[in-house]
Amino acid sequence: MPSFDIVSEFDMQELTNAVDQANRELTSRFDFKGTKACFEQEKNQITLVAEADFQLSQLKDILESKLIKRGIDIRCIESETAQIAIHQARQKVTVKEGIESALAKKIAQLIKDSKIKVQASIQGEKVRVTGKKRDDLQQVIALLKESKIEMPLQFDNFRD
Repeated sequence: MPSFDIVSEFDMQELTNAVDQANRELTSRFDFKGTKACFEQEKNQITLVAEADFQLSQLKDILESKLIKRGIDIRCIESETAQIAIHQARQKVTVKEGIESALAKKIAQLIKDSKIKVQASIQGEKVRVTGKKRDDLQQVIALLKESKIEMPLQFDNFRD
């Protein structure tokens, strides 16, 4: 029986490359000369460090542009509130991976409401869709691409 998986993931190496490129751009920008602005990465979490609040928004713009160039969708970024001290401002940005259970239920319900003859089952951080016909699975993929889902979705493990 044909099936495929709906996942939300990104390449960790591309994230590291984007952060490195953003740090390199900081060294060449005139408005950041002599400041201690930088990007610090710990797995999926990136910390933006600057001297003032307005520089944090510039750092975030730089990071987002580098992520887009490296093929990481910025819809999976979640920013915390900025922590502002006298001479330093910090903001943590988390790059989310995997489909949360509430979103997985929403996707499964969307597939069920479409009346396409397939079954959607939630398996951890992914949703598996199975059906009798390949065309039905392709209709589900088209449906999910058209829908307004807040996380970027990928379709992999397509089996016939």
